[in-house]
Amino acid sequence: MAALIWGGAVVTLLGVAGLMFCAAQSLKARTLPEDQARAAMARVVAWNLGSVGVAVLGLMAVVAGLLLR
Repeated sequence: MAALIWGGAVVTLLGVAGLMFCAAQSLKARTLPEDQARAAMARVVAWNLGSVGVAVLGLMAVVAGLLLR
């Protein structure tokens, strides 16, 4: 079960890294003209949703590993 816990922790960290990437991209989009900023933010929203999903799956693996321990 330790592999499930550590694997879930790695997946969760990947999701958090994705969220930090989204934050950086949204800060860069603030300097763009409005039409380009809207397009950039549409891409960021998709990445954000994926990153949150990955982080949740990782946390679920960690909890499952702890419960099965």
